[in-house]
Amino acid sequence: MRVANIVQLGIKELRGLARDPMLLVLIVYAFTISIYTGSKAMPETLNMAAIAVVDEDQSPVSSRIIAAFNPPYFSIPRLITQREMDSRMDAGLDTFALDIPPNFQRDLLAGKSPAIQLNIDATRMSQAFTGGGYIQSIVSGEIDEFLSRHRSTAAVPVDLALRARFNPELNKGWFGAIHEVIDAITMLSIILTGAALIREREHGTIEHLLVMPVTPFELMASKIWSMGLVVLVASSVSLIFVVEGLLSVPIQGSMALFLFGAALHLFATTCMGIFLATMAGTMPQFGLLLMLFLMPLQVLSGGMTPRESMPDVIQYIMLAAPNTHFVILAQSILFRGAGLDLVWPQFAALLGIGAILFVFSLRRFRQFLR
Repeated sequence: MRVANIVQLGIKELRGLARDPMLLVLIVYAFTISIYTGSKAMPETLNMAAIAVVDEDQSPVSSRIIAAFNPPYFSIPRLITQREMDSRMDAGLDTFALDIPPNFQRDLLAGKSPAIQLNIDATRMSQAFTGGGYIQSIVSGEIDEFLSRHRSTAAVPVDLALRARFNPELNKGWFGAIHEVIDAITMLSIILTGAALIREREHGTIEHLLVMPVTPFELMASKIWSMGLVVLVASSVSLIFVVEGLLSVPIQGSMALFLFGAALHLFATTCMGIFLATMAGTMPQFGLLLMLFLMPLQVLSGGMTPRESMPDVIQYIMLAAPNTHFVILAQSILFRGAGLDLVWPQFAALLGIGAILFVFSLRRFRQFLR
């Protein structure tokens, strides 16, 4: 093995990537627009939900109800007529349409139980499932305060002193931004290494390399360090300028420690990309294999949902995946400011998984070259 061969072959891979505009666009998109949109779309609770109100009563209590819907959960209510209600909902302009009937306040004061009609656009599932409960709570609270003639809070026997650590604002966008960075690192490391190998096979340059005095180890190592370096640099730039700068997500821990853990994770995932590329004959087949491997890795690694909520069997199986340890490592460092004394088990696991994947991928790569 010659280190010079690995370096020169890696530079060749970087030049080949620079001549591939689609992969360059994918890298830029994954570490900029995808992270920004993933962070802004992360809150599954109500966020500026569009609501319209048909006020047929024109009374003080109906005005109180309308004024109770405010950002950030709801947008400022739009007053419409009953004739406009169905057409606006059909056009997708309103998620919720509240119809306050005539004589609503008079019936309340008379001790009756008048009904308010609430129409919900259930195609907007994330808001529709929770919006009805929010609206019912707001309307009930305003009516109770109106009937009791004062604002009162129910006395509870126990008072909880809540202290939210690591994310005091309970902003899900912070979690969404880091989660998107983790997914982008995993996805691009597999895609870039696999595409580099398949591109050489489709262009016929792999035969040219085989007649040169290079070994399969050198070929594989060059693809790993070059594509891993691209993803590592792109992720660090994204964390600084997109996550910290544009989205204002505070990074609590050491950036250098996180990048070191990301490098170990890239060592494992780039080996996985080469292994998948040797199993696929063409780029479309590689894309199909990528979906079969990438989706379970992302869904079951603990990034979307906590691992504790999964069955025990799934938790034990996913310990063999590098994503699981990288998610724990990234969240511990970036959110909680953990040091090496806390995350060294994840570092050791990534190193071990990467070494095993490297051995299997190298064996498969040699068979592929033969």
